[in-house]
Amino acid sequence: MQFPNYNHPITGITIPVGALKSSSSCGIGEYRDLKLLADFCKKTGLDVIQLLPVNDTGTESSPYSALSAFALHPVYISLDALPEARDYSTKIRELCFKYEDEQRFPYRALYDAKMDILRQIYASNEKSIQTAPALTKWIKNNPWISEYAVFMNLKHRNSGASWKHWHSYQTPTHAEIKKRWESSIRKSDHLFYAWLQMRLDEQFEAACAYCQKKGIAVKGDIPILMNEDSCDAWANPEFFRVDLRAGNPPDDLNPLGQNWGFPIYNWDNLRVTGFDWWKKRIANCDRYYNAYRIDHILGFFRIWSIPQGNESGYLGWTTPLAPITTAELFAMGFSGERLRWITEPHVPTKLVEEVNNYDYLGTHGLLQKLMTRVGNEELWIFKPELHNEQDIRAVNIPEPVQDILVRCWRDRLLQECGRDDQGRPLYAPVWNYHDSTAWKTFSGEERALMEELLLDKNKKNEMLWGKQGLEILSAITKSTKMLACAEDLGSIPECVPSVLEKLNILSLKVLRWEREWEKDGQPLRPLESYIQRSVTTTSVHDSSTLRGWWEQENGAGLFEETGITIPKGSKKYTPEIAAQVLAKVAQTPSAFLLIPAQDFLDLDAKYYPENPEDSRINIPGTVTEFNWTWRMPDTLENLIKNNSLVSAISTIVKQRQTTTRTQGAEK
Repeated sequence: MQFPNYNHPITGITIPVGALKSSSSCGIGEYRDLKLLADFCKKTGLDVIQLLPVNDTGTESSPYSALSAFALHPVYISLDALPEARDYSTKIRELCFKYEDEQRFPYRALYDAKMDILRQIYASNEKSIQTAPALTKWIKNNPWISEYAVFMNLKHRNSGASWKHWHSYQTPTHAEIKKRWESSIRKSDHLFYAWLQMRLDEQFEAACAYCQKKGIAVKGDIPILMNEDSCDAWANPEFFRVDLRAGNPPDDLNPLGQNWGFPIYNWDNLRVTGFDWWKKRIANCDRYYNAYRIDHILGFFRIWSIPQGNESGYLGWTTPLAPITTAELFAMGFSGERLRWITEPHVPTKLVEEVNNYDYLGTHGLLQKLMTRVGNEELWIFKPELHNEQDIRAVNIPEPVQDILVRCWRDRLLQECGRDDQGRPLYAPVWNYHDSTAWKTFSGEERALMEELLLDKNKKNEMLWGKQGLEILSAITKSTKMLACAEDLGSIPECVPSVLEKLNILSLKVLRWEREWEKDGQPLRPLESYIQRSVTTTSVHDSSTLRGWWEQENGAGLFEETGITIPKGSKKYTPEIAAQVLAKVAQTPSAFLLIPAQDFLDLDAKYYPENPEDSRINIPGTVTEFNWTWRMPDTLENLIKNNSLVSAISTIVKQRQTTTRTQGAEK
């Protein structure tokens, strides 16, 4: 859907669907709760609701770990709104009552309970559901459902296991999937998922339509990557490279980088289809949203690719890549043992001996299991049959020895990243190659030669990335009327901003991370320096809230420099300070100001948890039941009646409109 043509600066709220709470929701936020949120937005003057992804993730609570690029999540369904649920009202009320007062929702328990009731409802109405013309029509209009239904049924029959561990249908052809979908024996099983998705579609579409009617735009979130254990990777393996995993290179917070575990895309194969899979994915979202956030937009330009089997993200490279050729290294004098020195780790016996009780002979015995000694030197290289960190872990040696060898595995200047047409190795620099043992042994002349080569490769990489990003994003964004917004955080290549500007894709500005990093104290960047073609926000789902940042991460000290008046030395966040902070942020010239629900709720002290961390949505790098289960501390009905909160938010909206218009007039 097209984004509304508002005649004033845009302000909105961001929240996961699951975090919504109403008098009718069943332990977790549901699609229909968006109607009440729209009423709240209308009353406060907010224009936009931004959601986290709503695709089916099965038993995984992370909304960024989807089982399907198209299917909606059944955990957000309103059971009592199903026309087939008449005989299940008591059971549904019992479920809702059981989890009514939970501060964070028990995701897995709710998912299992809702799916169990849904299966019972379907079984009781099976005949009428299967013969309903509405379902037949819906299936015809949503052809993706056949692959999804077959996948989910097989997954259910295999006790929820990944398709890689199924007894059959691990690598089916499209024809085999179609045949199973059309099988009369499996018809009932498959139509359960079709019926469920139809009802989810009806509920979500109705909620979004209500928002439109109220003049509230809905902004969705589209993750760039797909879980390997997804219907899409299973049914369309030609679009994915399961030999490489996506992640992030090392940085100060993650010295070993990040390995997200998701396969990267095979853009060459997608290109042949005109990026049809992506266009269909976007078109499916267009039915609900006015705007969409493109998660990790950098991945459309280049993705950090890590060979399958590595634990960390340390040994990765960018895809696409201008690789270093063997011929180029030969020309620089790197051949034979010298080439091996910079491309393969060389492990001193002493290093391993230190973690093996200084047992010299025992250490030799362990190393011989997976390494080859270099002549008579106390130096070892890994055997060629070892390809990754998991291969080292698989060898029966003490854990401390495994740990040191995995660390040594990463110690190289260049790493092999492929082969050329003649079968000769191609290389990529390790991200932190300056820290490698090989680099430290280089002469000044060798360092200069290598730096010159890498600088030339970086220039070529920038051209490759810019070309790919423009090609893919042009195809995707031009296939929809929705407004595109980027998640372009972190270290961004030079080619990215110009492509975003050319395609009119909004950038993202997170207050706490917009810093003048080159200055002492790394102060916040002035709000007036933000570009108009952007979205400003105070927090994100992977960060602490404003209150947490203020009290626990020196947000107070940083923000004092912006000029707001607060009690000297005050580190305690209060509704009064919250109002001042949000009023200041409202001065952003960004086209959008989108505030997380938690930061709005901090305008009222009664919504403060004792520990600000309890309001977080996710803590990156952890896998716990805490993550992704935040729930509003009060119902939407009560928020609508909370006149002081409504007034406080309305004041910020009005301040933004007044300030931004004044800025526009001055310009």
